[in-house]
Amino acid sequence: MTGAYVDLPAVRTWYDERGSGDPLVLLHGGLSDARFFQHNVDSLAERFHVFATDQRGHGHTADVEGPITFDAMAQDTIAFLQEVVGRPADLVGHSNGAFVALLIALRSPNLVRRLVLVSGGFHRDGLVHAGDPFDVDEVVAALGSSYAEVSPDGEEHFRVVVEKTAEMERTEPALPESELGKVRARTLVMFGDDDLVTMEHANATYEGIPDSELAIVPGTSHFLLQEKPALCNEIIGRFLTEDAMATVAPIRRAG
Repeated sequence: MTGAYVDLPAVRTWYDERGSGDPLVLLHGGLSDARFFQHNVDSLAERFHVFATDQRGHGHTADVEGPITFDAMAQDTIAFLQEVVGRPADLVGHSNGAFVALLIALRSPNLVRRLVLVSGGFHRDGLVHAGDPFDVDEVVAALGSSYAEVSPDGEEHFRVVVEKTAEMERTEPALPESELGKVRARTLVMFGDDDLVTMEHANATYEGIPDSELAIVPGTSHFLLQEKPALCNEIIGRFLTEDAMATVAPIRRAG
């Protein structure tokens, strides 16, 4: 990835850009960056003009003063859509990035064509191990060297980003389930069958979003996009390029 920077109102943001066609924006999860999509981006770029951003404090994008919050990342991405993409785009978000994409669809529906939420719930109570904080020291040891490869802040700053993320995840996400009914974009809800959230929460996300489809990828975990990239890329690509079909025996969609 070569990438470029854009000066947004709150943060100078790095992004990778490739392919042509309708715009598609990839939103990575917490303590990750655009490199997470290394097994997906080339396949998607065969059909779309793909933008993969690094959120504040992640990857090539430097941290800024103040906390890292879902609200801030959503506002950063809305600014990116307005200033760089310049027209409505498909959004594909993974984990925390899925919740950022969900917030954008609720706050700026005019900027979102179709929505793909991968391994991202709407409330932290839906986690299999809800309430369990992650070990900051363990995360720093496991991911610090990868962070240092591209971060302009240097490896020593990674602990600050991890602590900010841990603080955010103590209380977020916390979207009321009733808010899901306000999503207007056609949506693909996608999880691994051994994901971080419960199947009940995955189903609640699917049932709560009016115009949605559900994909459970067998034999995968929270890292399904890396574990079975060809299958995931095909599911996502077909959802984003094909119209919804009329099924033979609709039940949930019968009304």
